[in-house]
This record gives sequence, C-alpha cells and structure tokens, in this order.
Amino acid sequence: MSRSSASEEKSDLHKTGGRGDCIRPYATARVIGRGGEEVRMITGALLVLVVAGAVGSGLMAGAFFAFSAFVMTALDRLPPVGAVAAMQSINVVAVTPAFMLALMGTTAVCVVVLVAAVATWGDPSAAYLLAGSGLYLGGVFALTAAYHVPRNNALALVDPESPDAAELWATYRRDWTRWNHVRAVAALAAAAVFTIAIRVT
Repeated sequence: MSRSSASEEKSDLHKTGGRGDCIRPYATARVIGRGGEEVRMITGALLVLVVAGAVGSGLMAGAFFAFSAFVMTALDRLPPVGAVAAMQSINVVAVTPAFMLALMGTTAVCVVVLVAAVATWGDPSAAYLLAGSGLYLGGVFALTAAYHVPRNNALALVDPESPDAAELWATYRRDWTRWNHVRAVAALAAAAVFTIAIRVT
C-alpha cells in the first residue's frame, strides 16, 4: 500500500467511524445507497441520542394530539363542574414516571444533541439536529413550562362548584387547547427532522 493510499484510508476512517470515533465521537459514516449514491449516516452514541430524540418527540406529539383531537372536546361536553374536576385530576395523575421520562428525558437528549450539532457544524446532519432540538426545546419544553404549567396550577385552585367555574373553564379550555396545538405540531416536526437527520446526503 502506498503512503498516499494509507493517508486516504486514515482520513476515511476518521470520517466514517471505527477508530476515528475515539477522536471525533460525533462522526458520520459514508455508505453507498441503493441507487449507488453516497450518503452519510450518523453513527455511535449520537445515533442513539437522535433515535431517542425522535422516539421521545413522537411520544409527546401523540399525547398532545390526543388532547387537541378529542380529550378537551370530550371534557367540554361535561357540565363545568365535571370538566374542571376532570381536568384537575388529569393534571395530577399525568405527573407519572413514564410521562415525565418522556417529557424531561427527551428534553435532556435534545440539549445534548443541540451541543453536538454546534460542535459538528458543517456536517450534513448538523442543521437538522439543531432544528429538531430547537423545535422540541422551544415548542414543547419551554411552552409547557412557561404557559401550560402556570395555567394548570391556576386551575388547580378553582373550586369546580364556584359560580365562576363555567367562565374560567371556557377561557382555560380555549387558550390551553390553542397552544397545545402548537406543542403537538412542534413535537411531531422535531420527530420528523430527527428522523431525516439519521440519513442525509
């Protein structure tokens, strides 16, 4: 093997994984697609994180979609006293290990992926990783913490049988659901972008 060939092989190894991952843990692998074209795929620990981000974002999109599609409509068909009491109960029981793992675990994953995207800026997948992380962190985590949680806490203080319950519920349902649509779309978009990032040319 010539010195030039050895140098090229070492360069490819650095870019495509193998021992090169010890030097650059966020490397992408070059593979040949079905049509003979060269494509780059995320490898190693970053691949695991991106897949986790896509799955977590998809889970959250499904949860938010359920509320936007039928849960809030079903609650609104109840008398205000029942709707308020039911939503108060939902907000309490929703804080389960499974739900919080999906919400906060995906948040943590997105933070790491965002850092990786900045560290590997220039790679074909970096922009997708940055976009997917930003969609989830901004459209799901930040929106939930800044908008939905305070309103859930305020609803928890409402007496379902009070004279103001009907008006408070109507306002809560309208505004809460409107921004829940945004969360659902953001989470679904993040899942889609992460999926695309796994294989980009």
